[in-house]
Amino acid sequence: MRLPEEPDTPVFINITSLIDVTFSILAFFILSTLFLAQNLGLSVNLPKANNAKALKSIKVALTVDKAGKVALNKNAIAVEEIAPKIKEFVSKSQGNDVVVSLEADEDTRHGNVVAVMDKLRGIDGIKMAIRTRKLQQLQPK
Repeated sequence: MRLPEEPDTPVFINITSLIDVTFSILAFFILSTLFLAQNLGLSVNLPKANNAKALKSIKVALTVDKAGKVALNKNAIAVEEIAPKIKEFVSKSQGNDVVVSLEADEDTRHGNVVAVMDKLRGIDGIKMAIRTRKLQQLQPK
């Protein structure tokens, strides 16, 4: 018995669905990494600086908004309560340094920022960082 001959058609792999799956996975990873970057502080307009550096781990965000109101990790707090609250973080840190990121609106009064820094200066076991934005270009107001 003679079997019919098969025509010589080229064999190909349809990769259309593979490309769709690849782009879907890529989009998932891009979107998920955007949600991993958490901002602990309130939304303020940060001042610009030439030597702005990103911190790898921020444990405590202390924010002073334009009106001079202070927030600790997005929770409103009085200036007098700063030291006891930060000392709680230090006691829970088990001997590790606590990084306090001071985020002050560029339009806030200088005295408000100095009052907060004065409270932080008296606390042992913390490192203080002043958060800024990278200076793109000097623009007059």
